Amino acid sequence: MSKKDKSSRGKKHDSDLAKGVLEITRSGVGYVVTDSEGGDIFVRPNDFNTALNGDTVRVKVVRENLNNGKREGRVTEVVSRKQSEFIGHIQVSSNFAFFIPDSDKPMPDLYIPLDKLNGAKDKDRVLAKITKWDTTNKKPEGEIVQVLLAEQESDIAMKGILVENGFPLVFEDDVMEEALRLPDVISASEIKKRKDMRDVLTFTIDPVDARDFDDAISIKKLKIDLYEIGVHIADVSHYVTPGSILDDDAYQRATSVYLPDRVNPMLPERISNELCSLRPKEDKLTFSAVFQINLKGNVKDFWLGRTVIHSDHRYTYEDVQEIIEKKEGLYSEEVLLLNDLAQGFRAARFSDGAINFSSTEVRFKLDEKGKPIGIVVKESKEAHQLIEEFMLLANKTVAQYVSKVKVNKKEVPFPYRIHDVPDEQKLTPFIAFAAKYGHKFDTSTPEKIASSFNQMLEDVKGKPEQHVLESLGIRTMAKAVYSADNIGHYGLAFEHYCHFTSPIRRYPDVMVHRVLESCLEGAPVFDKKMEEKCKHCSEMERSAMDCERAGNKYKQVEFLKEHIGEEFLGVISGVSGFGFWVETVEHKCEGLVSITGLSDYDDFRLIESEYSLVGRRSGRKFRMGDKVYIKVVSANLAKRQLDFDWVLKPEVDEKLNEETVVKPVPTRTRSKAKGSEKKKRKIE
Repeated sequence: MSKKDKSSRGKKHDSDLAKGVLEITRSGVGYVVTDSEGGDIFVRPNDFNTALNGDTVRVKVVRENLNNGKREGRVTEVVSRKQSEFIGHIQVSSNFAFFIPDSDKPMPDLYIPLDKLNGAKDKDRVLAKITKWDTTNKKPEGEIVQVLLAEQESDIAMKGILVENGFPLVFEDDVMEEALRLPDVISASEIKKRKDMRDVLTFTIDPVDARDFDDAISIKKLKIDLYEIGVHIADVSHYVTPGSILDDDAYQRATSVYLPDRVNPMLPERISNELCSLRPKEDKLTFSAVFQINLKGNVKDFWLGRTVIHSDHRYTYEDVQEIIEKKEGLYSEEVLLLNDLAQGFRAARFSDGAINFSSTEVRFKLDEKGKPIGIVVKESKEAHQLIEEFMLLANKTVAQYVSKVKVNKKEVPFPYRIHDVPDEQKLTPFIAFAAKYGHKFDTSTPEKIASSFNQMLEDVKGKPEQHVLESLGIRTMAKAVYSADNIGHYGLAFEHYCHFTSPIRRYPDVMVHRVLESCLEGAPVFDKKMEEKCKHCSEMERSAMDCERAGNKYKQVEFLKEHIGEEFLGVISGVSGFGFWVETVEHKCEGLVSITGLSDYDDFRLIESEYSLVGRRSGRKFRMGDKVYIKVVSANLAKRQLDFDWVLKPEVDEKLNEETVVKPVPTRTRSKAKGSEKKKRKIE
């Protein structure tokens, strides 16, 4: 069954119906979270009307308390399902079978016809899919998609993360069939419609393990001081057309999901890894932004349109970094020129007010079974920045172009990538905290705030407070989203910005290509549902990020499970009334030091304004950003949780942090804390 509930199509909706997302508590009752006034709507289990946790529904208010304004309703329609696939166990009898989901959210078992078991036997762990469920049936009907083997614990966990967040694990047969029918030969008539750039030097730069290459760079010298530089993007919209089965499925997924050991793609591999991937020595269809740029980095002219290219070479980031550092290698002159221009663009962005936050990413070294055997911290080097800056230039240019297109003085609906100014409620306490380290903020304008951030980030480099101020600073920032209402991108300091450069893995980029093409043809498309589509894509992006965080956390726990009892140096990454979180310096793995375990040393209390726990007797402080030693005491894969003990090392504690550490005096022989309180962070 597709995510769209087919039974709901074509119905008229009463004006008093509210639309929202159903959230079911562990106790079994539900609340529909809406954007309308009046707050959430309480729904009893008998009134879910086949809706499950996370589904978008329409709800009718049936009762309202005039005293407190609380409303009660019943679900009248499932607009779209967040999740149609589930992991659980199968119970098979002689005449029928039932699937029991492993969900902590109440939901009915699935009735499985015996001819839909797909080889599953009684008590097998399986992946199942809902195929039919209407109001006349109390039990939904489903089929088994896959039998999950016990030895594939990590694989099952990754699949569970995906399905819990609404991402199907496989493509439906009709989607695959439509993808297979696409021609793999580019016709001469199609090439004639496009700008032919196959004779221009072109190459790709991607991670070493990349399989889909959705962007390429070309370079051609026009004059002594003028170059033609093309940013070429896989022309997914040529193959994935509006209203097709492929398009409907891609829209529902909205994004690829990148987990430590796999990619859950937005598009079938036939498209992502074959037809659209800009592989070397092959003619490929692209959508391009071609710039004329002088050696000072000034863009003198640009052209947007469909092209055909032929990539001459495939680089990894490591290949290009070596050329940059050694000043030699294949096409080194062109690579070095592109790098110089990129660094110029980068410097200009920060000068214009872009905020220079840096984030740390990790990559897991996996064995042949997907088990982590090492963790590598990924660095952003000049090779990465080269691609980043030219992609930013293309994204900005496309958004600027479309923003100027008007029809009857109306702007064309377009999926801008927007980023709001910092949240004042988060910014105010952060500024007060930064002031304790001597950093002043000018809050008179958003531009002055950005300038203050950049000055602070420059000043703290190499200092003990660098980690805490960078971490807390990032948390003051709004989340970037897609919207037809353009308010600009604060973090990048761009007035107009969009995502144009990754249509293989992001659906908004496909929408951008379609709107851009309509504008170039002089017949702009006015999509009345643009904002709704932007909201959906933003929601799926957040779900993908939740998947990626959960996947990384699982692998961290799996890795440190082999290091129980070992001690590591870490940095305090969060503080709460029930303990503090520590991220190991070597592995970037985060775990909780429970206040229960600290009680043997002192009675600690939370000082929120200082992001610290302070001992009442000793004055010992555990502050965000402080370095501490920890011992790994527990690694729970099911809950994706790590528990640490703080390790007292008086001889080195004073050297770890700038301020003198007051050494705690144990009040009694310390015993190992049993477990830890599983609560949300106070500071996050």
